[in-house]
Amino acid sequence: MAEHGEHACQQVDGGITRVFGLFGKRWTGLIVSVLMQRPVYFAELRRAIPGISERMLSDRLTELAAAGLVVREVDEGPPLRVAYRLTDAGAALEPALKELGRWAEDHLPGGVEDGAC
Repeated sequence: MAEHGEHACQQVDGGITRVFGLFGKRWTGLIVSVLMQRPVYFAELRRAIPGISERMLSDRLTELAAAGLVVREVDEGPPLRVAYRLTDAGAALEPALKELGRWAEDHLPGGVEDGAC
């Protein structure tokens, strides 16, 4: 039986709180997952994530850039194109995200079919 005394009160770790503050938002993990493969132009990124709107993708990319995980690079063209790539900090997420994917395969029912590009 769990203890309910004064020492039983626990708080969530600050690092976990910050991680899920960012990655708890819909689409964020999927965006990072796509960018782990290579830098991607905005239109390619949108096609790689079925169901995401341009506005939501733009908002999430802005948040990831503010967190220091993604860099926005403008190709002056013509035509003008914008590509996104992970920073070193963003790329360092790869082992953790791959482990979460393996855990999901082993422990979560069903699954999402890979989308076609």
